[in-house]
Amino acid sequence: MQSANICPGCQHHLRFNAANAEPQSEGVPAMRIEGSIRHPGRGEQCEYCVVISITNEQGEKIARQVVGVGALQPGEHHNYSFSVDVFPARRRG
Repeated sequence: MQSANICPGCQHHLRFNAANAEPQSEGVPAMRIEGSIRHPGRGEQCEYCVVISITNEQGEKIARQVVGVGALQPGEHHNYSFSVDVFPARRRG
């Protein structure tokens, strides 16, 4: 992201105060989903796959990415959160 000072994935700084840096505005939360999955209780380990798919308004796929895979043991559950933040694009001079 050209406009980000902090990486949205790892939360590390990408840029520090540069001489001609414009003030960084905060991202606007556009969407947030939280949920959890539980082991179905059939007595053996089960596997899961977390997939994110992005389409445009015509329904054309822009991106599809597996962001995580894992396993659940009997009695185990995992919590997940998904968010989309919108940032103004930094103008190039």
